[in-house]
Amino acid sequence: KGVKNAKPLIAGWLDRLQLKDVAKKKVEAMSKGMSQKIQFIATVLHKPELVILDEPFSGLDPVNMDVLKDAILELRRGGTTVIFSTHDMDVAEKMCDFVFMIFKGQKVLDGTLGTIKEKYGSDTLRVRMEGNGVQFTELPGVQRVNDFGQFQELRIDKQADPQAILQQLAGRGRVQHFEIAQPSLHDIFVRIAGPAAQEITHE
Repeated sequence: KGVKNAKPLIAGWLDRLQLKDVAKKKVEAMSKGMSQKIQFIATVLHKPELVILDEPFSGLDPVNMDVLKDAILELRRGGTTVIFSTHDMDVAEKMCDFVFMIFKGQKVLDGTLGTIKEKYGSDTLRVRMEGNGVQFTELPGVQRVNDFGQFQELRIDKQADPQAILQQLAGRGRVQHFEIAQPSLHDIFVRIAGPAAQEITHE
């Protein structure tokens, strides 16, 4: 790729991605996470204007995810355009400026994260209750409950009053957390491409 005197650049990247001790190893002898980072170095060594990354955090533990995330953001700050191909909506939501969502080979959504979320409004409540005895689906105005174990996301009707729901919850137990929020990118994708959305499409 036309890189001259590449050894110092390689050494610098190996050090930055915490791979200094594997410089003389064959890729075949490395873990999946290590080889993933080696592929990243090979991709960015010549300082490209455009980088396409397919599931770049696959196989990485949380520490190495942070190391690679910082390197990717540094590329972006340096003027490189970075395109992610990912199924991880949390990563897309945290890192991407512009989202292009594909389902069954067709574009179903595109725009900045802000404009996408504004379209759906603040119809989500994030709730954490003391104990597990509350039946959230019985609350008036609650359309759907996504249970994460430690907390629940409630999708509410447009006409529903969050304060009225909070009062209902307070009457059924101790409310540890209550937040009015826009839906996550994960939730938006499920609304568009999930089983319930497909049933509506085929009715």
